[in-house]
Amino acid sequence: MLNVGVIGCGGMGRDHIKRVTERVQGAQVVAVSDLFEEGAKKAAAIAGEGCKVYNNGKDLINDPDVDAVMIISPGFAHVDDLLEAIKVGKRVFCEKPLCTTAEDCQKVMDAEVASGKHLIQLGFMRRYHKGYQQIKEAIATGEYGEPLMMHCTHRNPEVGTNYDTPMAVTDTVIHEIDLCHWMVGDDYDTVQVIMPKVTKYSHPALKDPQFMILKTKSGVTIDVECFVNCKFGYDINCEVVCEDGALKMGTPMAPSIRKSAQASTEITTDCFVLFKDAYDQEVQNWVDRAADGVIEGPNTWDGYLAAVTADALVAAQTSGQIEKVNTVEKPEFYK
Repeated sequence: MLNVGVIGCGGMGRDHIKRVTERVQGAQVVAVSDLFEEGAKKAAAIAGEGCKVYNNGKDLINDPDVDAVMIISPGFAHVDDLLEAIKVGKRVFCEKPLCTTAEDCQKVMDAEVASGKHLIQLGFMRRYHKGYQQIKEAIATGEYGEPLMMHCTHRNPEVGTNYDTPMAVTDTVIHEIDLCHWMVGDDYDTVQVIMPKVTKYSHPALKDPQFMILKTKSGVTIDVECFVNCKFGYDINCEVVCEDGALKMGTPMAPSIRKSAQASTEITTDCFVLFKDAYDQEVQNWVDRAADGVIEGPNTWDGYLAAVTADALVAAQTSGQIEKVNTVEKPEFYK
């Protein structure tokens, strides 16, 4: 049994505690930590009797009863807890982002490489979604030739007035940033952002929709339509165009219904509904491979690459130019 400590007891943290407690096999939550004591106590109650409560991540990480750590706190707080976990050699599941700056991501990556152990898995759950996995498996057969282009859409029904233009990258398309390079097995070279006509449902601090173009080092060109006030639903699509065929993810994942002289298919408005199984499977995979000390999911390099690519896209939002994605040489440790 893997004894897990959870840092961060907000909505996502409580959801993961519930997931480990009720659906994941081979693990249990034995400790929680949050700056807000009441929030931590509520989270501990989900885990059950005997769950310890801390008010800081360092003490939880160093608890000898904690085998592995889930970091679900705000992104700006990740770096210190990640470095502490690497220092004591404890396995980590960290919700995205790895860190909020490329510099902090680099610190974490350097520390993990120096430790000689693969310890960190990132919470980019889309890699565990059946539709994306089917396309990646199809590409791997070689039957369709090399990938040439990808077309993606990321549409949300609406966002609040606290959501601004850069968040289209850092909070929304960050998923496609990770997903697309994983699917084609290549890192990014350049990015560009094109700003279409703004929807009437936006606000002064947000240009919506946005059209983002990413080009990989081998030349695969990826376009992502980001439209966060589309109004009609949470609509996620992906197509990979190869030399000998095109692979399109089946969406939406809902039955077609015929009633009252109409044929309709529901489009969910909730990302947690669409990706519920993917969330469960990513944590189950992390737990299953704990005994072997193996990270199969998104790793620290993926978190670093996502941060650097996001920085370039945010720069492109302002410049309107093609921006270079400047990364360090990928360490052999992550190859």
